[in-house]
Amino acid sequence: MHATMSRIHADLALDFDQFDCLPDSLVLLILNKLDDVRSLGRCSAVSKRFNVLVPLVHDVCVKVDRVVTVEGDLDDAMNLCSPKPRNIISHFLKLILSAITKPFHGIHNPNGTGRPLFPQLAHHSPVQVLKDFSHVRNLRVDLPRGDVGVEEGVLLKWHADYGSSLQNCVILGGTLVNCKPAGMEHELSSDDNGSMPESFYTNGGLKLRVVWAISCLVAASTRHYLLWSIVKDHPTLRNLVLADADEQGTLCMGTQQLKEFRGNQSSASACSNRTQVPACNMKLKYAPYLELPGGLALQGATLLIIKPIDHGCSSSRKEAEAFVSGAFDGPLRYAVKALMKRRTHLLEMNSF
Repeated sequence: MHATMSRIHADLALDFDQFDCLPDSLVLLILNKLDDVRSLGRCSAVSKRFNVLVPLVHDVCVKVDRVVTVEGDLDDAMNLCSPKPRNIISHFLKLILSAITKPFHGIHNPNGTGRPLFPQLAHHSPVQVLKDFSHVRNLRVDLPRGDVGVEEGVLLKWHADYGSSLQNCVILGGTLVNCKPAGMEHELSSDDNGSMPESFYTNGGLKLRVVWAISCLVAASTRHYLLWSIVKDHPTLRNLVLADADEQGTLCMGTQQLKEFRGNQSSASACSNRTQVPACNMKLKYAPYLELPGGLALQGATLLIIKPIDHGCSSSRKEAEAFVSGAFDGPLRYAVKALMKRRTHLLEMNSF
């Protein structure tokens, strides 16, 4: 009889959930540390309490791992000009939708292709999916890959700040990044003072850098355009980062920039799905060869610092230098620091 009573008391103890004793503020703190939107979606299905608390989280991260083509009316719902967008950025809104809904919709085609079937989601836009998160302050979206195609061994990274339009952009490029052979030292020419070699103009070197600049600016302005509906419907946002798994490009918007974006959306082309790039000044710094930490070597190292002409005096020199030096991490930061010491070559770029 005593053993039976002990078992009854034990069962009653198991029925009592200690987690219910935790205050909502502490649970929200835990959920904010989680931040991954898929994990948050699973948590919301655990209990009614979680279902109420998950939409209140401040930090949300959407990691998109693959492109899913959705047939039907989804293109119309996205207001895309092209019925079948070819660029990865044009699929951005679809990617968010598929990433968020994937944990809850594991149905596949019966033909064995493994392709998810989401016909019931064709009328939903990403704005509707994210609408449940009503208190988001910090949002990060990671695309599955970079937007600008480059050949193997070529380095191309960019970092852009946006408000209602482009504010700053830094591009770091190199024609070849590889491991420096052990014991091999590279000696710069005695007349290397940061000037462009004549071959830079004759063998297409300058043209290549202009193509890099235009490609990165198009990628950044397309990401900026596609963020508009999300920014508009989430007034609590304070920080927004749109990056990619390749770490090729990063677009950032802070509190004041988001406020400016909501109050004055820049002109955009509906068919090109991007905001207009304003006329810009571009500083180009070049080094034929750079040795980086970790035994790396960068050939044709190029730093492009781009700023709209009409924003030329909006920030101090120290602020501009801080933005450039902090755009990248690790060996790339060292490369930027080394290139900043090189001679500056000025170019102008028309609006497009």
